[in-house]
Amino acid sequence: MSDGAGTSEIRPFEVRVDDAVLADLHDRLARCRFAAPLDGAGWEYGVPPDYLRALATYWRDAYDWRAEEARLNAFAQATTRIDGQTIHFVHARSPHADAMPLLLTHGWPGSVVEFLDVIPRLTDPEAWGGDAADAFHVVAPSLPGYGFSGPTTEPGWNVARVARAFMTLMARLGYDRYGAQGGDWGAQVTTRIGAWDPDHCAAIHVNMPLADPPADDVALSDEERTDLAALAAFRREESGYAVEQQTKPHTVGAALEDSPVGLLAWIVEKFRTWSDCDGDVVGYFGRDALLTNLMFYWAPGSVESAARIYYESARDPAGRDQRGRVEVPVAYAAFPHEIFRPPREWAESHYAIERWTEMPRGGHFAALEAPELLVDDVRAFFG
Repeated sequence: MSDGAGTSEIRPFEVRVDDAVLADLHDRLARCRFAAPLDGAGWEYGVPPDYLRALATYWRDAYDWRAEEARLNAFAQATTRIDGQTIHFVHARSPHADAMPLLLTHGWPGSVVEFLDVIPRLTDPEAWGGDAADAFHVVAPSLPGYGFSGPTTEPGWNVARVARAFMTLMARLGYDRYGAQGGDWGAQVTTRIGAWDPDHCAAIHVNMPLADPPADDVALSDEERTDLAALAAFRREESGYAVEQQTKPHTVGAALEDSPVGLLAWIVEKFRTWSDCDGDVVGYFGRDALLTNLMFYWAPGSVESAARIYYESARDPAGRDQRGRVEVPVAYAAFPHEIFRPPREWAESHYAIERWTEMPRGGHFAALEAPELLVDDVRAFFG
């Protein structure tokens, strides 16, 4: 069976970055020109130059990509062609044959690296104090245009197209009934899969749901008003990256594809601002985790194409109007430092909410920040 634009063959895949790519990266890091520090300035201006220099120096002199590559390749991976695009994915099957298939979808500025601590907990729950009945077969694709699913070579890879591609992927893998989980763009993809594929997608779990205000005013709690005020502040003070990527992704992409230090600043700032790290992004995530995620943009040359999902989705003629309400069961894990925490009545106007969990800690990068909390909630919901 063909997808109409290539073979439906599933090919085993290992991450193998050429030595020449690593040598070029080292050379660029060694030749970087850093801005002069601004007296008295902290992170309010963006990443401080001295902080950036220290992290870039570690990347150049101490970071061991080959060790990280070996860690990645401990997970079974594959590629396939869907709708004319190569799709890379981790396919980690549980030792329990009757485990439930679960599709995990990341967002920007993340990658499948976010899921490396989550996947073993899901596939082999007994090794983590769980029960065999909680096991999942995990499929974690790189979004088209991201990592080794990139770069894309034609326009139009918006959220809707990604959702349809991932529905095709699950069918191609032989999974007739599955669950789906995601945050950020992954939540948008997961939402559409839940709305559009109820015959196969049994339920969805999200940690950043889509939720516009309902037509009629609803009473809000003090906490919900605080969450909406935080969202307004984010849109006012922290959304410049999105405006640029929605409007001129190739302009910013030209700089970020050429400069690893520019890419480092662009993405690490988001990990600091959007997480529950209390300002210590390196201490919280670890330098290696931050840089391995970054390498999924740098090594395949997919920085610019990853940014295009903002442009394409903003111009999707179907847009929000054809998103559809999700009628399959939905769980929402509300992490306290997430960018958008919708009022419950807003969320319920778009989703058939069956589980709502207020998490004690964590932020936008839930799988990296609190893997045990996320996994426990996923298990409890799908179980």
